[in-house]
Amino acid sequence: MKVHILDDWHDTLRHLPSFARLAGHEVTVWTDHVTDEAELARRLAPAEAVVLFRERTAIRGSLLDRLPNLRLISQRSVYPHVDVPGCTRNGVLLCSNQHGDAPSVAAAELTFALILAAARQIPQQMASLRAGRWQLAPGLTLRGRRLGLYGYGRIARQVAGYARAFGMEVVWWASDAGRARAAAAGEVLAPSRAAFFADSDVVSLHVRLKPKTRGIITRADLMAMGPKAIFVNTSRAGLVEPGALVAALQAGRPGSAGIDVFDHEPLTDTADPLLTHPRVVATPHIGFVTEDELDLQFADIYDQVNAYAAGAPIHMINPEVWPPR
Repeated sequence: MKVHILDDWHDTLRHLPSFARLAGHEVTVWTDHVTDEAELARRLAPAEAVVLFRERTAIRGSLLDRLPNLRLISQRSVYPHVDVPGCTRNGVLLCSNQHGDAPSVAAAELTFALILAAARQIPQQMASLRAGRWQLAPGLTLRGRRLGLYGYGRIARQVAGYARAFGMEVVWWASDAGRARAAAAGEVLAPSRAAFFADSDVVSLHVRLKPKTRGIITRADLMAMGPKAIFVNTSRAGLVEPGALVAALQAGRPGSAGIDVFDHEPLTDTADPLLTHPRVVATPHIGFVTEDELDLQFADIYDQVNAYAAGAPIHMINPEVWPPR
């Protein structure tokens, strides 16, 4: 098959062991990011299969209408960036492994790194040292403090293990179903949503972005946090009400934040208020970007390509288009 891989910005994938799974296919790897639909259509015109690098490129129905040779989109995890009806209308099969309960160690590690960096003001202390000013004001010790995890999923459970190793108390909030699972596992639930935000020293968000979860974290939630509390988001920016985090930080509640996700990505505006805020530790959506995690994820994605080529597709999201007419 003619397989095109989008958005491999650092030309990483061809150097990972999993890339060998595409042997026998004609593979084109695009290492830049293109938003112009006409240019994308021109590039992808020969493609029979497109491999997506998470949510870096939105696949709209209007683009799919211009790709008559395309038969398969292969990716991993959730797919709010893919127009599934547009796929179905054009006879394009979307395959995406939802990865079940497999741990996402990379994202969990970055989450805890942001917690540590915000608590100890690591970027700010580095900047002070380099400017010849030596130390800033003292940071915070994590031991004995309370970590509130919003969303009872695999990444949050991994973060909980790290927090307990640091001597933190862990409490949970989630959907009704999520709280029920947490309770069944013997976890400690906050007595209410309001208490969750008010009583947590750190709140870390771990929820999938869906229409019903968009804006689920409001300015009122954030303003309920303490002036020394830390808010961390390594999930999706759209989970937070637009403008709410900047407004809350400016009001002094929470006291600081660790952010890996933004409303517009890739973010290249150096004047963005989250990037310039003195109490924000920000990273460029690198939660899943380690060689180990990418090798794991793309092994699944390539297996989906091979399964389709063998006539036995797996992880079908719109199975009504199979077999091709």
